[in-house]
Amino acid sequence: MRVIAGTARSLKLKTPEGLDTRPTTDRIKETLFNMIQMDIPDGVFVDLFSGSGAIGIEALSRGARHAYFVENAKEAVSCIQENLAFTRLADKATLLKQDVSGALSLISEKKVDIVFMDPPYQADVESNVFAALKMQQYVTEDTKIIVEAELSKNFEFLNEFGFEVIKEKKYKTNKHVFCRKVN
Repeated sequence: MRVIAGTARSLKLKTPEGLDTRPTTDRIKETLFNMIQMDIPDGVFVDLFSGSGAIGIEALSRGARHAYFVENAKEAVSCIQENLAFTRLADKATLLKQDVSGALSLISEKKVDIVFMDPPYQADVESNVFAALKMQQYVTEDTKIIVEAELSKNFEFLNEFGFEVIKEKKYKTNKHVFCRKVN
């Protein structure tokens, strides 16, 4: 796995060993960033369930002003720290070593441009995360929320939390669901 574009382009990233993390492939990552590239420069990016940190690091490499990484698995946290140091992007990053629901209230920004989440598919935590996001002042109608999920994952629950799906991008085995807060 590598950084695709920007200041850290072509640098190889470490990934946590084992089956607890499922890194986004370079091809899917490139497709995702082609869709959101205009929202990244000078923006604030939040990478929930960060794993190796590859998505947030890609955002920083492409010009994000700051990225928050939220991860509670010990090995993954070490991996994120090593990857941030290796890419020389640590000074633009905040690593929150805890559960996503608790970490969201620790993000001190007026506005977040993009929230990306790639939770474990079988954990079924998306509705809990959206319930927590609803309470955050930095999540506005302009904040893009992107969820990497199984193809079969249903997002009908979003309405009850004040969010809506604005687009879906399907791949062979998973999809990216783009959401936003409704006025």
